[in-house]
Amino acid sequence: MAVVAIWQCDRDGSMFEDKKEADAYDKMLELAEQFTQLLESQIKGVDEKSAEAFGLLLAKNKELVAQACKGRPDVLEQILSPTSVTNIEQAKAS
Repeated sequence: MAVVAIWQCDRDGSMFEDKKEADAYDKMLELAEQFTQLLESQIKGVDEKSAEAFGLLLAKNKELVAQACKGRPDVLEQILSPTSVTNIEQAKAS
């Protein structure tokens, strides 16, 4: 029997066979957490699930957000796919 190394993300329990992928995922979740805290502190009355969903959306699309901040706001249209909207609604529902 072969031994397979598995890395688990302590933030949400996700499992990975590749350490680099696990580290990248953990960093994305850390960024999402920071975005969520920023939103909750700056937008009064925002509910936790919506702030978390938006924080995850921003973190998952950080490259596009960075490009938009550097003068290319049109790249954010790539996030407006039906899949992204569905993911936000699913995050809010859970």
